[in-house]
Amino acid sequence: MKDTKLTVSFDMRAPDWGTPATELYRAAVDMAAFCDRIGVDRIGLMEHHGSDDGYLPQPFVLASAMAAVTERISFMLGAVILPLHDPVMLAEKIALVDLISNGRLNVIFGAGYVPFEFAMFGKSLKDRAKLLDHNIDLILRALHGERFEVDGKPVFVRPLPVQEPEDIVLVGGGVPASARRAARFGVGFGPMKGELVDLYLEECARLGHAPRQYSRPKSGMPLAIHLCEDPEAGWKAIERHAVHVITEYAKWAEQEGDASNSPFKGLDNPAALRQAGLFACWTPEQFVAQAGRMEDKTSLGLQPLLGGLDPEEGWKCLKLLEQVIPEVKAAFAS
Repeated sequence: MKDTKLTVSFDMRAPDWGTPATELYRAAVDMAAFCDRIGVDRIGLMEHHGSDDGYLPQPFVLASAMAAVTERISFMLGAVILPLHDPVMLAEKIALVDLISNGRLNVIFGAGYVPFEFAMFGKSLKDRAKLLDHNIDLILRALHGERFEVDGKPVFVRPLPVQEPEDIVLVGGGVPASARRAARFGVGFGPMKGELVDLYLEECARLGHAPRQYSRPKSGMPLAIHLCEDPEAGWKAIERHAVHVITEYAKWAEQEGDASNSPFKGLDNPAALRQAGLFACWTPEQFVAQAGRMEDKTSLGLQPLLGGLDPEEGWKCLKLLEQVIPEVKAAFAS
């Protein structure tokens, strides 16, 4: 059977002209409970810091609230920008959310790329690879229950998570080094590019251990799909929000300079954005048809609060999903 996922994600952006953050957070928790009831596979929560629109800075806090009102759905937090975090405190957060959710947590560790965020936490972008390696090693050891010292400081984390640490942690990224890092630490892999999966699997085999959880992004798939009865009306409802999201990501990519491989460059007007297909408005019938074409380790995703979207519009999307979710799951399995 194919391991294909239906994912509902939240970045919690709340631009001044959109829905207020207080309404968005309440709606997000209610939507998580609804998604759990109707059979969505997982919730995705993202992380960035110091964004004018309030992009979710603390995904573990929101995951805890959502875990408390759900029973089955899993949580994928990512990418958590590991170089910005104190690894001991992060290990404690991982353990607690895994306990609260009874083993439904996954965390993708990313290197980060926004200079402002690194400056905000007193870190250097030049150190991110070194910090990734150091912090992953420390977190895995701590979550296995070891008592040890690092740079003369004692480390001892309790309580411990439900799952094995290697089943919780994934390494993210869009370069070959990220695949090698995931294999070297014996953890999962959440690549930006599907072609990196083969390198991850090869490295796991070379190192003599089985791969952990991984995904294989499908080229050309939208980042998020908005379900609606009329795609033209649906696009009008989300257009300003989608443009805002892409514009903000593009600003971060510009800070990264020539090193950026961001897909968001140049998508600063609605026509170009819609043509690029990063966000799409589909009917439920189109959604079911696409579900039947999905490959193993891929995902179909929705963002019902995209860029501060009115929760009423987001609920319309989720109610349409509820109507066809049995067909979607059947299509995934075929």
